[in-house]
Amino acid sequence: MANTTNLSKAAAVRQRAVTMKDVAKHAGVSRTAVSFVLNNRQDASISEDTRARIKAAVQALGYRPNAGARALASQRSDWYGIVTEIVTAPFAVDTIKGAQDQAWLDRRFLLIAPSDQADAVGPNKGMEDAAIEKLLEQRVEGLLYAATFHRGVHVPQSAHEVPTVLINCFDIDGKLPSIVPDEHGGGRVAIERLLKAGHQRIGVINLDPIIPASVGRLAGAREALAEAGLELDPELIVTGHATADGGYDAACQILDRYPEKDRPTALFCLNDRMAMGAYDAIKERGLRIPEDIAVIGFDNQELIAAYLRPKLTTVALPFQKMGALGVQTLAILTAGQSIVANQQLVDCPLLERSSV
Repeated sequence: MANTTNLSKAAAVRQRAVTMKDVAKHAGVSRTAVSFVLNNRQDASISEDTRARIKAAVQALGYRPNAGARALASQRSDWYGIVTEIVTAPFAVDTIKGAQDQAWLDRRFLLIAPSDQADAVGPNKGMEDAAIEKLLEQRVEGLLYAATFHRGVHVPQSAHEVPTVLINCFDIDGKLPSIVPDEHGGGRVAIERLLKAGHQRIGVINLDPIIPASVGRLAGAREALAEAGLELDPELIVTGHATADGGYDAACQILDRYPEKDRPTALFCLNDRMAMGAYDAIKERGLRIPEDIAVIGFDNQELIAAYLRPKLTTVALPFQKMGALGVQTLAILTAGQSIVANQQLVDCPLLERSSV
């Protein structure tokens, strides 16, 4: 009968916010004793039996500490915030998973605030500033600012109130640390793979020429060729504007520009969508991949690269690793320590499939 009475009292307490005072009363101890146990104070002279009673009372009443009050008292919330436009982008899950897994190892948690970073004048104007403000209101210890493609950005001033690390983008003003892919190294590794397979006349289907991905990947390709005593023929570089249709049109131009004996034996497509378009152009001309012409992509957009036939050999953008490294860097900064480099490059590995 007494047990039934206690259970009904516990149910009644759950109808309102459970306090530390409620826990103390339920366990028959002082509020100070409850505080010591909940804060894991090992120096407090509290018996194991009393600790067990307090923990049982916490469970019975469904007590949860007030995170806001605890953050105010300790100046720590155990939360990091992510401001990102990439929630629905193909690589979003990799960036967020990398950050989330690393945060969990550090006993931190993530709050995700979507924003339209590119929409400075449209209907979502101000969304990014509002997202940062909301995260700061939750007293996050630091911020991750992640972009869908590698570029320079202007970060709202409010982000400077806490340690902030940029992922897949960099601060145009040069004030905030960033984690970005090694585009140059990725271009090198792609061309080195083609050279190893015996290809010397290589066409390039380029992204828009001024973006960091294009500049870096093309420079890496040229460097690898130069080290092999070769040059990249300007006539074999055609822009595909990052789309499958653009890749198709660019491949058609390259393949139709030369007689068979002078035609390139390989195409380096600076993203996988353009490689998908290049596949169509190659097959329409009765050519086989990789027997007649090899194709290598960039990004490792898995819904494309793993399902083309033959499967596409490509260079992977390291989104998961960048997310993890972003959290590691944030942990260093929130601990009041300094970092060695303001910008960290992450390797872009080659993923072998069947197109080379």
